Amino acid sequence: METTTKPNFIQRLFGGGKTTQPDKPVALPDAPRPLPGTLLTLDLPPNDPLVAYFSSQPGVVDVDKLNLDSPALRDLTKQGVKMVIPLVNQGELLGLMNLGNRLSDQEYSSDDRVLLNNLATQTAPAIRVAQLVRQQQLETQARERLEQELRIARLVQQTLLPQELPTLEGWHIAAQYRPARSVGGDFYDFVQYSDGRMGLVIGDVTDKGVPAALVMASTRATLRGVALDYNISDTHTVEHTASPGEVLARANDLIVPDIPPKMFITCFYAILDPRTGVLQYANAGHDVPYVRRGDTFIELRARGMPLGLLPGMPYEVQELQLEPGDGILFYSDGLVEAHNAQREMFGFPRLSQYVASHNGGRELIQSLLEDLEIFTGPDWEQEDDVTLMTLERDAAAAHTHSAANPTGEWKTLDEFETPSQEGNERVVMQRVARVAEGLVPAARLEQLKTAVAEATMNAMEHGNKNNPEIPVQVQVKASPQLLSVRITDEGGSAPIPDNPAPDLDAKLEGMQSPLGWGLFLIKQFVDDMNIITDEKHHTLELIWHLKNTAVEE
Repeated sequence: METTTKPNFIQRLFGGGKTTQPDKPVALPDAPRPLPGTLLTLDLPPNDPLVAYFSSQPGVVDVDKLNLDSPALRDLTKQGVKMVIPLVNQGELLGLMNLGNRLSDQEYSSDDRVLLNNLATQTAPAIRVAQLVRQQQLETQARERLEQELRIARLVQQTLLPQELPTLEGWHIAAQYRPARSVGGDFYDFVQYSDGRMGLVIGDVTDKGVPAALVMASTRATLRGVALDYNISDTHTVEHTASPGEVLARANDLIVPDIPPKMFITCFYAILDPRTGVLQYANAGHDVPYVRRGDTFIELRARGMPLGLLPGMPYEVQELQLEPGDGILFYSDGLVEAHNAQREMFGFPRLSQYVASHNGGRELIQSLLEDLEIFTGPDWEQEDDVTLMTLERDAAAAHTHSAANPTGEWKTLDEFETPSQEGNERVVMQRVARVAEGLVPAARLEQLKTAVAEATMNAMEHGNKNNPEIPVQVQVKASPQLLSVRITDEGGSAPIPDNPAPDLDAKLEGMQSPLGWGLFLIKQFVDDMNIITDEKHHTLELIWHLKNTAVEE
């Protein structure tokens, strides 16, 4: 007796699944032949009518009595098959036992048919069990291979993330990375420049798992390469270091041609001068970092599209003077978009208030993660990667007057507010001038008055909409080296417009409006300018370098 089975069923038995095309049969290897006879091969595709007949008619079948338009039936007849016993388990045809004529040329008896039916009844479940065992073995092997690949991918990703956090005198850095899967698309990095400045990067690739990890590795390498791409002169001295906006723009143009479809990267890039505390930054669509200053917060807003969407994108560069005691939280959207059991998000308002009311550094990161676990509950399945990074300026630096810390300790010289009414800009100008007289060089006092008056008019008109019930707040502070004048309105979170530099010829030709020239004018009369925004306020900070006299206590 010889046995052969349908090729696609054997594939499921020994191949762990349906791997062949349904209409493309595969020749079955010859079955073992215990007795002399002819070896049979049979192509039995799933759409052959013989398959449906055998599946619905278990038991011994006489081939000569079948009347079907079946290529497989003609093949069986041609090869001398007289009797077929389908191997059926739970309505599924697993294989066939095919018999030719008996060697004695006698007909098969009823006892033979009963024996063959009993044999088929016992063989079909055994074959099904063998299929399941084989399938389980193959799945286990595939799972072990995948786990091994993920272990390798996780190891590669871990080697790409910073192995040690930078050490800067007067500054503290902490970071935590928690992927949603074995590997993920979040990343952070630090770039050390030869002039002592340091680049800080945090990014998030859309999607999760291995595809996101591969894009993450490529993006990190691109950003690092662009950031360190100096323009070297013939004397081998550094002429120019790319600004954060230039780094993002160059990296974007390199990423766009090769990034997989429907993927992009959000990224925040900042350059810190640890000696002065000046932070330049640009943002490619990433969640806005928060600066903790006292018991409030500042948002580091800058306009820019995510990387990998369109070539030739510009990226706005902003600047902030970090004061002693200030701290920054950089984070990915896996934190704010985490949901609790009621499908509420952790959210930006909760995070901003958390930053304003908690100490920074490693303690802030641990406290945030603990609060996130409480918010989401014990059954939370992490939906996205969570990355947290903090930068803290040592508060003790406020008491150190050295070249490494030129600002020294700040002292508030005056603090007041004025209604948003036309003419009050002159009141503010004169009051600030009286405070600054004797501190800034006399030649610059008129420039200070012009800058303060223009900034106050902008705050009253654009921020407070000339509403006298909404005051403009003014604060004047000084350190041994700097004078700071902060003018705050209630313009909300919309950015202060920074129009192109004025062009008098274009103005005369009617091609350019004088609106927005105030900010340009202010920049000409100050040494530094910071724009600080939160959900309710705009603050314009004007900074002048003092002459070599200390601020009297």
